[in-house]
Amino acid sequence: MTGKSKLSSFKYLLLTSLTVIVISTIHFQNIYLSIVYFISLILSFLSVKYGINFIKSKNLLQNIRDEGPLTHRNKRNTPTMGGIIIIPIFLLILLFTNFPSLELKMIFLFTILGFFIIGLYDDFLGIKKKINKGLSVKQKLFLQISLAIIFILFSWNNNYINSNISIPFNYEIDIKELILPLAILTIISLSNSVNLTDGLDGLAAGCCSIVFCGLGVEILLNDDTSLIVFSLLSFSMTGLCLGFLAFNKFPAKIFMGDTGSLCIGSIIGMICVLTNSYLTTLIFSGVFLIEAFSVILQVSYFKITKLLHKEGKRLLLMSPLHHHFELQGSHETIIVENFWKTNIVLVILGIVLKISI
Repeated sequence: MTGKSKLSSFKYLLLTSLTVIVISTIHFQNIYLSIVYFISLILSFLSVKYGINFIKSKNLLQNIRDEGPLTHRNKRNTPTMGGIIIIPIFLLILLFTNFPSLELKMIFLFTILGFFIIGLYDDFLGIKKKINKGLSVKQKLFLQISLAIIFILFSWNNNYINSNISIPFNYEIDIKELILPLAILTIISLSNSVNLTDGLDGLAAGCCSIVFCGLGVEILLNDDTSLIVFSLLSFSMTGLCLGFLAFNKFPAKIFMGDTGSLCIGSIIGMICVLTNSYLTTLIFSGVFLIEAFSVILQVSYFKITKLLHKEGKRLLLMSPLHHHFELQGSHETIIVENFWKTNIVLVILGIVLKISI
């Protein structure tokens, strides 16, 4: 892929999101949809543009694991922790939005800050140790699950969570208290899935912009005025991710880091839970979930074959899935572009399904 076509891929993504926002603004007669998108896009672009030098000055630079693809060695010392630039902008916009209640706004804000701090500390440890490894998996999961439980229990006790799950052909199933573990699993899974996807230049940021754009439209289709705030926040994240993507696309001038990916994934999960968008979010997030599932399959298969044959075997050349394609010889720009296209198709499928039910 040439430099010109790479740029065109980003412009195509930008133009697609802009078209969706403008059509949504006109159709739903809500100018704030466009306003919040453009404000987020511009603030993100300018903040990242000038924030890169700040991150460099603090030596917040990426370490690359030795067992990774050899082509990633030249990514060493790229500025990372880009989440410290875009997440505060989202929190600022969040403060000015009109939530159903002040209490819900505060717990939403508290939970995002929690995931942000987990990612921040994880990145900081990795940089301090000079290896691409921060918190252990158990430590990270314990903190994430604790935050998710607090958020879900508060939301459930204050009737912000609907236990009715929509399924195709206009049916709903009331799963009652079972919604609680499902909601917790949704937040944790999406947080870690986005984190695992963040392994190629522009991959996670591009896919996140697509998913948030789809969520913004899907929420509007619910025709529930109390949920419009989450559509606004989704379009805000679309703009923020695209502003960041302008500098994160290949060759990346900055990486998102766990500071961004863990937090952004949790935001998708929380919006999904509060808007009862489980089915469509599952479809929208197909790329993230396949990436995570590839890691689970790889690790499980290796452990099982090691137990049975005294020597572990691998299903993939390397996990997550995007590294498998890399080691097969595909350039990362081709992989990223194909993942973006797949994600767009999944969002269209989810919206069509939403309309049909």
